Amino acid sequence: MQIHQMSVTYLPEQDRLLMRVNTREGEEMRLWLTRRLMVGLWPLLSRLLTEYLLKLEAAGTTLSAADESLRKMLTDFRKEEFLSKADFETPYDESPMALPLGEEPLLVTDVDATPQSGGPLKLTFNERPPGGEAPRSFNLELQPKLIQGLMHLLEQALNQSQWREPFRGLPQAEEQAAEEDSGAPRRPKYLN
Repeated sequence: MQIHQMSVTYLPEQDRLLMRVNTREGEEMRLWLTRRLMVGLWPLLSRLLTEYLLKLEAAGTTLSAADESLRKMLTDFRKEEFLSKADFETPYDESPMALPLGEEPLLVTDVDATPQSGGPLKLTFNERPPGGEAPRSFNLELQPKLIQGLMHLLEQALNQSQWREPFRGLPQAEEQAAEEDSGAPRRPKYLN
């Protein structure tokens, strides 16, 4: 399967990311990515991409011992280089395509990431529904340039979703926590 285009869109009414991948063979795979999933997937993809980009450098073996600021500078340079060559201007092809996973997007419950020899990263998106329904899965092999492109699309969607915003405690919850910490007897709370 050869990837033609990828798209990641935040859908507020679902509070999920819809990832679509279409192929040169005229197929489209649709995947739902949840906040819970992204909490683990984002750092994993970032770490794997950083490791790969550092291996690209001529002194790759000595870079593993380099200080964090040098490693970050080199990976940021490579990421910008990849992004400068990527095409984010061409609209996603909305024409009807074959849907091998079915009309309903795969609700991804976990992702297996396996670096392959020679550079590509194999991602297996799994849907393991409760209740004994048959699991579904989808494999993608991404070269580092495509990983960086996917990360860019995910980052844009994450910014739109505001999932990265810190949770702010409600004032009542903060008061209750302060009361519990002070050891004072608990006051009853009334709604009306």
